[in-house]
Amino acid sequence: MWNRTKITELLKIEYPILLGPMGGGFSTPELLAAVSNAGGLGSIGAYTLSPEEIIETDKIVRTKTDKPYNINLWVNDVDERLVNYPTEKIEEIKLLFKPFFDELSIPLPDLDANIPSKFLKQVETLFELKPAVFSFIFGIPSKEVLNEALKLGIKTVGAATTLDEALALEEAEVDAIVATGFEAGGHRPSFLKPADESLTGTFVLIQQVKAKTKTPIIAAGGIADAKGIKAALALGADAVQIGTAFLVTDESNATPMHKAKLFSEESKNTVLSKSLTGRMGRMIGNRISSAIRYDIEVLPFPLQTRLMGPLRAAAIEQGKTDIYNFWSGQNAVNLKYTSAKELIEVLIREMS
Repeated sequence: MWNRTKITELLKIEYPILLGPMGGGFSTPELLAAVSNAGGLGSIGAYTLSPEEIIETDKIVRTKTDKPYNINLWVNDVDERLVNYPTEKIEEIKLLFKPFFDELSIPLPDLDANIPSKFLKQVETLFELKPAVFSFIFGIPSKEVLNEALKLGIKTVGAATTLDEALALEEAEVDAIVATGFEAGGHRPSFLKPADESLTGTFVLIQQVKAKTKTPIIAAGGIADAKGIKAALALGADAVQIGTAFLVTDESNATPMHKAKLFSEESKNTVLSKSLTGRMGRMIGNRISSAIRYDIEVLPFPLQTRLMGPLRAAAIEQGKTDIYNFWSGQNAVNLKYTSAKELIEVLIREMS
């Protein structure tokens, strides 16, 4: 029985298919519910949400499903480099992006480097809500946080981009590890070494983690269909996590422009760039990622996000698809389903 694994037993779900917890407003209660109600594990990427917004989102989720679901947070949500970050450096980096702002006839924003972390307050809220699963990226929560999750009966799931990160997560006694290959869309959640030194592919990483740990493994990155699921399970994964294939569905909150781009020929050309947020992420290449190469210094996260926010909004409004950021995994060439319910039903049928 392909759907009886350590993960289905651990998370009390019917099928070892998890929705990638897409942050930045992409995931929705409707998308979560479509996956959870079909027997998988739905997710909400909540790192950008205030505690109050997490509570409101959770209220909506509970009207749409009574199945297990996951809330995802970022352990490290503010780069350490932002402490005492020089004002003159901010102004210098802003000038790199000025030609794009000028092209859209909008001013460069005023920026304040004093950005407090939201993580601990978000965790307090999560513990009040008690979702079935608390997943996290960009590090490992403190022992106190992990112990509280255990006490409340919340399963903990951490993301690793290397074997060393997986070993650190196992030592912390998390319940499951997401082995995140470099093929995955969105941010590279590396935390022991820089992201550009942590570029193991999904199918190699599964085998490394399987050989050296006993913790259940969830494979993520480049998996978009039943063939990918079968390959991941054959190599030792106990479940898969799928993001981009669900990003194009009607239930996701990606813009129509974003979904159209993912269905286009351009989706075959993804790059790893830090031009949008200050942290490395996989996206469809555009003029900004070409102009601001990875070795060029940009603002630390999330200050770079605040710099680019007005530019993204203006690009959407003006239809400038060549300078707007479109997150995407590396395997988007065969996307076909626009209904999340239909997508997961097809995955289950083709696995059976």
